[in-house]
Amino acid sequence: MCFRLFSSKPVPPGKLVDVNGTKLHIRAEGKKNELPTLILEAGAGSSTDMLHWIAEGLKSNMRVIRYDREGKWFSESSKDTITPELYANQLHQLLEKSGEKPPYILAGHSMGGPYNQIFRDLYPNEVKGMVFLDSSHPEQWNRLAQKELFSENQIFLIKTIAIISDMGIIGAYNKIFESEPTNDGLPKDCHTRSHNLTAYSGKVFRRYIKENDINDKVLLRAGQTKNLDSLPVLVFTATEQYKESQKEKYRNEGIDPDEQIEIWFKMQKELKELSTNGKQFVFEANHGSIITKKENAEIINKEILLMAETIK
Repeated sequence: MCFRLFSSKPVPPGKLVDVNGTKLHIRAEGKKNELPTLILEAGAGSSTDMLHWIAEGLKSNMRVIRYDREGKWFSESSKDTITPELYANQLHQLLEKSGEKPPYILAGHSMGGPYNQIFRDLYPNEVKGMVFLDSSHPEQWNRLAQKELFSENQIFLIKTIAIISDMGIIGAYNKIFESEPTNDGLPKDCHTRSHNLTAYSGKVFRRYIKENDINDKVLLRAGQTKNLDSLPVLVFTATEQYKESQKEKYRNEGIDPDEQIEIWFKMQKELKELSTNGKQFVFEANHGSIITKKENAEIINKEILLMAETIK
């Protein structure tokens, strides 16, 4: 109770912009120049901070935009009917209201990839390049052993955590025991911000459930994009898709984890082949560290900048 009464609400690192009654969190960095503006789209469970090294490495060369989809992290929840197209339309209005103008390069990590496919499908003349960062594939739940974003057990756990976070228990625990966030390569302030926000309320966790509910519709809509013609496309793929515990679980279920990884690589190749002008790069990294490790981001940034300079 003391934590709920006296703790201060975490402050967003960017600014909140009203889009049809919903305040969306946006972070705009770098000077506008002759290069296309890079729009970074986070995955299902992450925020603008997870894309820190991408933005940090490119903002001195080009305009870089990060934002949180409605209901995620520092953005408010929308009262509009949720459709796969809603997010692309909100992003488009957010960019316009913030004074940003095309052309754009869209870069999406994980589920950010399908969201970007929908945006490009709706606004093809504004998008001059696409970057898939170990991106989700529209057919992944049909082709992989994992059949949903979160399992029923995970959903139950997330709902429980959301409740105890709302009650202030997580925040009080962190204060009393000086709990520290896990370090995965990002600067400490990124983790501290995430740590504080998830301790302040259960909003972030409840948004995971919402993302799970709309996930199939988003992937189905993204799958309608069968051809990107000769649009410049970069695909970055991580090799370490499963932890040892997950591999062991699959083996116990009679599923070959190596076969699952082969399927993932095939789907990543298919993303590259959406365009006749696609390139694929493979990283010795996992789904998160492909962007949270600075050395990986530096390689990715070089390729993005080269793309931007080619299509300016």
